[in-house]
Amino acid sequence: MQIEQMEREFTYNGVKLPDPGSELSVDQVRDAYSTAYPEIATASLEGPEAVGNKLVYRFSRAIGSKG
Repeated sequence: MQIEQMEREFTYNGVKLPDPGSELSVDQVRDAYSTAYPEIATASLEGPEAVGNKLVYRFSRAIGSKG
């Protein structure tokens, strides 16, 4: 039996975002990407979902009304 560590992959708005560091928590990854994608700070998080040898996390834009 061979144990293999699964890689993490993050997606936002159809864009694949590489894992900035496996030592970072998912919240730390959110903080890291929120500088380039400010909407991620308030986005909902789905996952992880096992796809092949990856754990896929999806950031989804929070939908709400302004006003």
